[in-house]
Formats: sequence, C-alpha cells, structure tokens
Amino acid sequence: MNRVVLRFLSIADNVGLARIAVAALAAQTNFSVNDLEEIKVAVSEAVSNAVVHAYPGRRDGWIEVACAVNQEGLTVAVEDWGVGIEDIERAREPAYSRDPERMGLGFVFMESFMHDVQVESTPGQGTRVRMQRLVTWSGELSRDAQ
Repeated sequence: MNRVVLRFLSIADNVGLARIAVAALAAQTNFSVNDLEEIKVAVSEAVSNAVVHAYPGRRDGWIEVACAVNQEGLTVAVEDWGVGIEDIERAREPAYSRDPERMGLGFVFMESFMHDVQVESTPGQGTRVRMQRLVTWSGELSRDAQ
C-alpha cells in the first residue's frame, strides 16, 4: 500500500496538480492507460467542484486530496471545509448546478468512471467526496448491468 495526502488552496490551477499526483500514484498499480485517464477525469471533477462551489468568490480556502493504492485499486478522498451541499441527492442529478454557467455533470463523470462514489456534506462545514476504483473493475460491464 502507498498513500499520498495533498493540501492546497482553492485555486483553479491546483486542479491539474491534484489530477497528476493521483494519476502518478494510481500508475503504481495495474491500471491501464484508459483507466488512468478516467481516474484523472473523476479527480478533476471532484477537485473542480470544491474550487468552484466550496468557497464562492474566495481563493483562500483549503482543499485536501488523500489517496491510497494497493493491489486491489485506488481510493481517493477530496475534502473541503467550505459552504457544504444542502441537498446531496439533487446535486448528484445530471445537469443540476447552483451556478447557471456550469453544466452540472461533475458527479455524473465521477460515477461513470469510478466504482464507488460517496458524498458527505454538512452545510456551513464542508464536503467530502470519497471515490474508489478497482483494478479489476470494468466500467463498461458495470454500465451494461444497470
């Protein structure tokens, strides 16, 4: 097992930092190149959500990305201490966004590319998104089974 924890300011430029760091850690397992690309998209969406929504109009909020790999796969947790999500179920609906300039597909991508996505949030205290991707998991098979 290997673990990495990153803590950075809620600045859009740091989305790429988180994406590359998680992909580098995930590359230590048997993920394919396609798997790594999908993991990067899911991480980008989770971190982007925190940057855009957790601290509206601010660049001084903290975001933490904790990830771990083992022979079974990857676990990533993205956490902020911002405004939180009032209605998690609604926020996970396709095309929903508090910001009319956004497409509202962040959770859709996370759920499409990761085996498991869990969201915990308390208004006024922050949000934690935990995602897991198994090495042996095939997204195509999972989507067909739905």
